[in-house]
Amino acid sequence: MSARPRMYHELADWFHLITAPEDYAEEAAYYLAVMRNVIGRTPASLLELGSGGGNNASHYKASIPDVVLSDLSEEMLSLSRTINPGLRHVRGDMRTLRVGRQFEAVFVHDACSYLTTADDIRQLAETAFEHCLPGGVAVFCPDHTQENLVYETDHGGHDGDGRALRYLEWTTPGAPGTFEFGIDYAYILHEDGHEPRVVYDHHVNGALPRETWLSSLAEAGFQPGAVPLVHSEVPEGYSEVFTGWRPPGGSSSEPLQCRTASTAFLPEATTTEGT
Repeated sequence: MSARPRMYHELADWFHLITAPEDYAEEAAYYLAVMRNVIGRTPASLLELGSGGGNNASHYKASIPDVVLSDLSEEMLSLSRTINPGLRHVRGDMRTLRVGRQFEAVFVHDACSYLTTADDIRQLAETAFEHCLPGGVAVFCPDHTQENLVYETDHGGHDGDGRALRYLEWTTPGAPGTFEFGIDYAYILHEDGHEPRVVYDHHVNGALPRETWLSSLAEAGFQPGAVPLVHSEVPEGYSEVFTGWRPPGGSSSEPLQCRTASTAFLPEATTTEGT
């Protein structure tokens, strides 16, 4: 995985000015709909691996009564507690974490983008399967696969109480012969009573082939599948969300026949049990 990015450690208390919780309502609703689509109901319990600042959880927790959040960074868990004070937070690596119980849903947002090898993906799939109840679902949301990776720039940021942040993001190729790619960030931090400052941050992400995701889920015991990510800010067909359904009576490598994303937003009463 990537070395210690500043975003998740010494700059963690600025994270909600990089990416604000209120911006995640649409995305969280979509992932919840994907889960409903697979298992035919809203999951009653959920484990999120790599939950970061708790942005998605701040929205889906209203629909799921039993939620546990986990992250490798203690600083990010502390930040998440500020907006998700009633939820259990557990520190751990998504590849090796074991919390000693199972859930109807396991959710991994873009934190899985920091996995850079096929073995990383296999370990994550095993962790998800270990924590997924029979008949439950796991959802994985890498930013890129090998097939859709593009090198580009982006920018953003938000104003807060007495301070503000803006950033430039630049994606570049990684080490030859690997699935890695680099992301360089330049943050400009404004804070009342202080001179503006600029901070550089380097992240290493992975873009693994989609077949690696699907085969790793199948090897772990899931029935694997993939659906397009549907979001107002994401071009149609640009990105995929991987799903794993854990069969009630054992494992199956047959592809999961999920409905399309547009159907996923039908009222919950119209869904059927995932098979």
